[in-house]
Amino acid sequence: MSETTSTQIHLASRPTGWPTDENFSVEHVELPELADGEVRVRNEFISVDPYMRGRMNDTRSYVKPFQIGEQISGGAVGRVIASRDSSLPEGTLVLHQLGWSDLAQGPAANFKQIPDLPGVPSSLRLHILGMTGLTAYVGLKAIAGLVEGETVFISGAAGAVGTAAGQIAKLMGAKRVIGSAGSAEKVELLTSKYGYDAAFNYKDGDVRGQLAAAAPEGIDVFFDNVGGDHLEAALAAFNDGGRAALCGAIASYNTTEPTPGPQNMANLITRGLKLQGFTLSSYLNYGEEFSQLMGQWFAEGKIAYDETIVDGVDNTVQAFLDMMGGANTGKMLVRI
Repeated sequence: MSETTSTQIHLASRPTGWPTDENFSVEHVELPELADGEVRVRNEFISVDPYMRGRMNDTRSYVKPFQIGEQISGGAVGRVIASRDSSLPEGTLVLHQLGWSDLAQGPAANFKQIPDLPGVPSSLRLHILGMTGLTAYVGLKAIAGLVEGETVFISGAAGAVGTAAGQIAKLMGAKRVIGSAGSAEKVELLTSKYGYDAAFNYKDGDVRGQLAAAAPEGIDVFFDNVGGDHLEAALAAFNDGGRAALCGAIASYNTTEPTPGPQNMANLITRGLKLQGFTLSSYLNYGEEFSQLMGQWFAEGKIAYDETIVDGVDNTVQAFLDMMGGANTGKMLVRI
């Protein structure tokens, strides 16, 4: 295993519809000698996430798109293997956003030191103990304003954010939490492991009807990872004053035609509803509060998690494609 040659995944072309292997390339890049103030990191895990699909399009968004011929960036966790900065000596565990590669190198400021806790896998820093968990917390608290005793519906509930959001909602005092997922096995997992009071398989059809049956008294909060028919179902099920935190729209990420909007938008007016989209970068001030709460919940054994792990940086693209197709339960990760 070379200490100087980085295997990187680059964007070779922009996908139209579903991405394919041809949209990516594997590059072997010889890293230069470290300059003063720089470190070299061997990644232990790298993250593949739904939002990355949007960055493959050359469109306006909250962050600039990936550039053709450049490495795919994103979350990763690893250890410093060479350092010319005393603040990050060799062996330090770090988080960074340099993305899909086995080796990462750059100024020490690009890497965040994290505690190396016995018995806590470093991979958790990329999901339940990290940005994924924080995303769920921000959506429920800062965006939807969840209060004790309310009923919550979470779409895409068996994914990384969804499994976190369901647990956090219950810990915040939700009376009832309902989730949607894409298989009978995932539906069973939501209720047996993640504390969901009810769940349904959206692939069985009639999302609106299934939600109405699972929430006969209506819903107060909707945490949306999917959009499309799930958003329409939530608009039908909302009680007066309902709030939606719009986190993702997986249903439309790989479409080539415009996605039809909900047919019941008038409910926003007649029921006094609030729909608000958000991206985590605007709410990082909640990080310390979340870390304290999640650390306590995790130490008390109140947090469950699942990881779907693919081995080898060369298999990163396949892991990404599988995740986009719903093959993961919990967080999809690539182990280096």
